Order: sequence, then C-alpha cells, then structure tokens
Amino acid sequence: MPEIDPGSSEPRQTAAGPGRHAAQEPVPEAPAPGASGGPEPASAAPAGARRQEKRHARNPFLLWLKEIATVVVIAVVLSFLIKTFLFRAFYIPSESMVNTLDINDRIFVNLLVPEPFALERGDVVVFKDTKGWLPPTPPKADGPFSVVEDGLTFVGLLPDNSEQHLVKRVIGLPGDHVVCCDAGGKITVNGAALDEKYVNPAEVPAVRTFDVVVPQGKVWVMGDNRNHSADSRAHTDTNGGFVDIADIEGKAAVIAWPMNRWAALDNYPDVFKNVPSAG
Repeated sequence: MPEIDPGSSEPRQTAAGPGRHAAQEPVPEAPAPGASGGPEPASAAPAGARRQEKRHARNPFLLWLKEIATVVVIAVVLSFLIKTFLFRAFYIPSESMVNTLDINDRIFVNLLVPEPFALERGDVVVFKDTKGWLPPTPPKADGPFSVVEDGLTFVGLLPDNSEQHLVKRVIGLPGDHVVCCDAGGKITVNGAALDEKYVNPAEVPAVRTFDVVVPQGKVWVMGDNRNHSADSRAHTDTNGGFVDIADIEGKAAVIAWPMNRWAALDNYPDVFKNVPSAG
C-alpha cells in the first residue's frame, strides 16, 4: 500500500529498497547547453551577430585592404629608418659633376660617412650650403600636393630636391697642402701630382691658381666638370673655400635613377695612392 503523507492528500513514492526496482523512479536528463528550454551561457552572442562576424572575417576585400595597409606602413617605417641612419636620396640639378653625374640623376648617399667611417680623398660628397655658395632660392609655392611631396621626402620615398645642397669631389683632407698647378698643369696634393681620371674629358680645364693648406675639420672640394663648377676655387673669400666636415651629409654611393645609368660611384684610389700623409 502506498504511504500517505500526513500533510498531503497525494501518495508519495518511497525510496527504492533492497526489494524494489530503482528503475521505477526516472531521472530527468540535463538539457544540453543552448538547447530549447535551457538557459544559454551569459557570454554567448546572438546567432545573428555570430553570422555577421563570420561574413566580415571571410570578406576577401577587407583582408586584402588589411594586407596592403600593413605593407605600406612597414615600407614607410623602413624607408624612414634607412633615410635617417643609412642612405638618403638626392637629386642632381646642375652640370658641375659631368661626366660622373648628369643633370637629373638621382643618387643614394651613404650617411655613415664621415661618421663613423672616415672620408677619403676622391670621395664624392653631398654637403649643406651653410656658406652661401648657392643663390637664394625663391619661396616654394604651396600646391595641392606640396604637403604630400614634403611628407614623402621626409620619410625618404622621394629624393631631396630643395637645391640647398651641393655635390663635389674631395681633393684635400685636413692638413693637406693642395696646389694648382705644377709645370705639367696638374694639381698636386702634398707634392704628389694627380692624374685626375674623373675630370670631364670634353674640355681642357682652365687653370685657376691656388695654394692652400686645409685646416682641421674642413676639406677642399672640386667638381669633375672643372670649367662649369663653382667649387672651393670660386669661394676662397668665404671660409677660404673650405667645406666644414660637419656640413657633409654623406658620401654619394650609387646612381639610382635613371635606370640606364645605374652604377656605383668610384673614389679612384689609384689617383691618390702616391699622395703622402699630410705633414
């Protein structure tokens, strides 16, 4: 007989004893997570939102834009670091270094010269015009793309065409005695005559006499196109015609543009091999 709970009019099933079948008392199954009727986890997103996220994640155009943006950012950062610490691009606006450099050549300048690597005679160098060798340039007109151009020049993606730099070849280092000319019409450095293979062969250089001793911290520079170069010879009334080593941006290493002029620039060590050390 079923037992009657004194406080209830309904029969109550007793726990299964040794002689009873436990199967008579069914055990409810726990609902699966997310199943109908059961509570969903608080962190689960609505199904519609999940599908939207998947569509965005699989969008090939968005993935392509992301990759392009990453490549551009990396390229700009690398270009800025290279331009700041290793190489910088410059534009050649004049004929003073023909045939070595032509008008409109683009060159890369090694910024590790003169520090930490020392200058050598024959190096082609780019230096800032702090002595007023160049005529003043008119103010640059602001155009719709001037900001973009300045930005690309700043990060190193465009060559510097500000025309406030000069490019010449180092003939005399600090302490050198440089003279023009000996009986054969050749420049001498510390008494050794130079057979200057880099001078433009199209014209015989006009003789412009000078006799200088290069001070410490300075260099004597000349253009390879001697008859068309306003170099140290033309500025002896300004700082003696010498260029401060501190003003040198670096050593011109290669011609990068145009493509048919790709070449490494030579400092002609054979020309200076017989020059003795400065006394």
